[in-house]
Amino acid sequence: MVLGLLFGCLACFLRPSIAVGPPIARGPLQIHTAGTWKRPVRVPPRASRSIVAQSDNREADGLSSLSTGELKRLLMDRNVDFRDCLEKQDLVERLKKNLNRPVDRSAPSDLTEGELRRVSVFERCSPAVAFIRTTTSSQPFPWATFEYPSGSGSGFLWDSEGHIVTNYHVIAPQSKVESKVKVSLQGTREQVDAKVVNFDEDCDIAVLKIAVDDLPRPVTVGSSSELKVGQSVLAIGNPFGLDYTLTTGVISALGRDVRGERGVIKGCLQTDAAINPGNSGGPLLDSSGRLIGVNTAIYSTQGGGNIGIGFAVPVDTVRRVVNLIIQQTTVPSMGANVFEDHIAQSIGKKFGLRLEGALVREVVPQGPADAAGLVPVRRGGGVVFVLGDLITAVDNMRVRQVEDLTSAVLGKRPGDTIELTVLRGARLSRTERLKLTLISRDELKKRKQRNDELFSN
Repeated sequence: MVLGLLFGCLACFLRPSIAVGPPIARGPLQIHTAGTWKRPVRVPPRASRSIVAQSDNREADGLSSLSTGELKRLLMDRNVDFRDCLEKQDLVERLKKNLNRPVDRSAPSDLTEGELRRVSVFERCSPAVAFIRTTTSSQPFPWATFEYPSGSGSGFLWDSEGHIVTNYHVIAPQSKVESKVKVSLQGTREQVDAKVVNFDEDCDIAVLKIAVDDLPRPVTVGSSSELKVGQSVLAIGNPFGLDYTLTTGVISALGRDVRGERGVIKGCLQTDAAINPGNSGGPLLDSSGRLIGVNTAIYSTQGGGNIGIGFAVPVDTVRRVVNLIIQQTTVPSMGANVFEDHIAQSIGKKFGLRLEGALVREVVPQGPADAAGLVPVRRGGGVVFVLGDLITAVDNMRVRQVEDLTSAVLGKRPGDTIELTVLRGARLSRTERLKLTLISRDELKKRKQRNDELFSN
């Protein structure tokens, strides 16, 4: 009887769908793997020169009508110290005493060109950056469902159809219980449910979709094929749940292989822009605001913070994966990986060769390329010391770069047979032709898994 009354009272006070605890910043995948939305505070622009000029002509007795910011600008232009001014009237009195003091036109009064460019990129791109939050539900009582925050991360608007790109590890279920995904864009200021369209675990890329009217402009997509070490980059995301944070840096290196939670992500960009847990899935932009990568992983200390070594999936890889996911295409595979173009060119220079084609980096055991006899590069101590096959044509269609090979393969279906023309040998002086039958990427994964299990036993 008493127990029944106790549960009856609980039923009266408990509400369904109770959110418990703060959101947890997810990722980035740390190797060690790398809130509530708040209206961003708008900082008023500093008084312009025209305002200053107009203000100079006002009578001293009218200074009280100026804003505090204008008063401080006028004092700074005259190199007048106002650190001891506590109230606005103190600023007015200080300025009255120094109105006749000459204006120092050389005093820095505006943002530098570099600062203006960064501000412009952030203002233009941040409305399309997403704050992603996942929750896990439990139902300890028949009448109440609890929602527990299970992670948070970043993403960005890909197109006008409402597709959001992020890392797979941001939205991956942390248990057998399915997670709910909610998204808020700075440009829409509302949190909405998101549908998971699909994902690619190998590249750690996932595509979500939201139904929102009046979406902001999507992020402009650039290219990662001609990036240079040393060029400036900007990262926008939600580190530790601090929404819409901008950090800057440079590209530190290209073509890094990064071991994440679900395997090795190949060809990543390395940057010293601050990337922390919660930045995962956010955009890495060039100085013009074009997307060049998706922030994914960090090296970090035991405490899990940023130490200036972050990684991003290059945008050329992201674009291919996202388009395949959106088009719901069964991805064909020949069971081989190739180097990004700039990495292949760098390797070629060490051998005194100009490589035009797709240099084979890895052949998956038990895959079509393995069966056909495709040869990958051989390494020692992390250094390539024997060149692998250079693919120069698919079905007699010329392959000059990786994009040509990718387009040729993606134009086929699993089960189709293709003929590869390759250059082989120490100086790539011998031409070979190989035939192989494409399989689906899912089938390739199964074969690889069986091979791994065979050699692990």
